[in-house]
Amino acid sequence: MKTIFERRTIRKFSEKEIEDEKITKLLKAAMQAPGSRMGMEPWEFIVIKNKDTIEKLSQMSPNAKKVKGANTAIVTLANMDKVHYPKVWQQDMSAAVENILLEAAYLGLGGLWIGTAPIQERMDYLTELFQLKENIRPFNIIALGYPGEGQENKYINKYDETRVHYEKY
Repeated sequence: MKTIFERRTIRKFSEKEIEDEKITKLLKAAMQAPGSRMGMEPWEFIVIKNKDTIEKLSQMSPNAKKVKGANTAIVTLANMDKVHYPKVWQQDMSAAVENILLEAAYLGLGGLWIGTAPIQERMDYLTELFQLKENIRPFNIIALGYPGEGQENKYINKYDETRVHYEKY
């Protein structure tokens, strides 16, 4: 539970490279997420370390500019051939992405979620950049790295009891 409370969005990264073993742990964490039904797990991933490709990812949208500072990025993809409920594939992907972000914090890394789906122009950008097949839908970009100066995973109390309702709204 400590990791859940301490995880924060990290927008500035150090130059230190992420070890391959940690990237594998991030991907294993992602694949432990629950799928929507009957073992249907649509997630696939593109791991990017190449600085030129990371630069191209940062050009997807104004919100993606911070990706440029990361030394690793993961593009999450949904294989629509492996989706049980086509209208809720984004829920499956969100569970996998949250697992990546939690594992990143646990491993001393920082992560930044850059939304892609359902914004068609962003999805088209990644589809073209990676020459994705028709059945593969980009979900998001996760910028990763060791937290930079002034950035850290730390506890900030966000609990707001006024948002909690029992039995009725």
